[in-house]
Amino acid sequence: MVEPLRLAAPGGDPVEVSTPVVLAPMAGITNAAYRQLCREQGAGLYVCEMITSRGIVERIPKTFDMLAFDPGETVRSVQLYGVDPQVMAKAAAILCEEFGVGHIDLNFGCPVPKVTRKGGGGVLPWKRDRLAAILRATVAAAAPYGVPVTMKTRLGIDDEHLTYLDAGRIAQDAGCAAIALHARTVKQAYAGQAAWETIAALVKAVDIPVLGNGDIWEASDAVAMVRETGCAGVVIGRGCLGRPWLFRDLADAFAGRDTQLLPALGEVAAMVYRHGELLAGLYGEKHGLTDLRKHMAWYFKGFGVGGDLRRQLAMVSSLAELAELLGHLDPGLPYPVGELHSPRGRQGTPREKVVLPYGWLDSTNLGDADLSAAESDASGG
Repeated sequence: MVEPLRLAAPGGDPVEVSTPVVLAPMAGITNAAYRQLCREQGAGLYVCEMITSRGIVERIPKTFDMLAFDPGETVRSVQLYGVDPQVMAKAAAILCEEFGVGHIDLNFGCPVPKVTRKGGGGVLPWKRDRLAAILRATVAAAAPYGVPVTMKTRLGIDDEHLTYLDAGRIAQDAGCAAIALHARTVKQAYAGQAAWETIAALVKAVDIPVLGNGDIWEASDAVAMVRETGCAGVVIGRGCLGRPWLFRDLADAFAGRDTQLLPALGEVAAMVYRHGELLAGLYGEKHGLTDLRKHMAWYFKGFGVGGDLRRQLAMVSSLAELAELLGHLDPGLPYPVGELHSPRGRQGTPREKVVLPYGWLDSTNLGDADLSAAESDASGG
């Protein structure tokens, strides 16, 4: 048995997550439909796609459209990106006041070059003063609403420029409810092996809950991470791509229940259709089914589906067509166990270098430099 995760704003009542599992925000993936699909499988906290703080403050319609929640989301959770303390604070207040958001996570882990070249995402914690200013301002803005603020970060820019221990202490001092650590550097991106021992080091360095992230492909991996590192819970990203039932397995594992059987192809097909229904309800049938296409390779990875059928599924355009195509699958085909304990999605390769603003590494303090131009739309995590 694993204890529930409790996230509390300073002086506020805690948000209790009965199963200490958080769905990582993933651009283009964790929309309201996918969050509902995962939530139907097991308890946890399900985070919206990353939202830019300036988009909220400037009330950009495209940004507001991303803030869609289904009625079952009892805790509306949003990940916020930005580099300016005042803008982040204003955005947090809008999220709490106008959208009823009950949890705000701050992104200091994105490795995407268009973010890092402007001093955002995973490279921002190098500037300790800017990190502290953003965290203090956002926590203060959310506190009147009783909304806890957490942060997600990486080990650092590269092995020579680690930031995670300082970031953890700064987050604790600023009043953050928890810190999530993706146990890779920005330079690694998603390649190589996550260094779980660093999660254990962060657990020892701070008193707030630490959530572990990296190389959790099965429920047994999550249990092992908690056992080996002492972390308070886990963050699931690529491991659930095409496998929403991973949250069911995680709920079972953390409750000490026997894991249920792996789904046969017929059960996977039913999950795909349910996903299509939810997307159609969110975006309309045409756009919803178009969005579903990118998930097909993940859902049917390792199954003997056949090239022609795979191509047709990857071009599906209506629920009727989806049902017809899924009807051609062999429902009794067992789950391909060779796909277990292996990465989902692209791993890529480590970056030759991390793209940084000029002179970024010269000092760990930013001073009075103005980075408001870095408030651009970005993706990653």
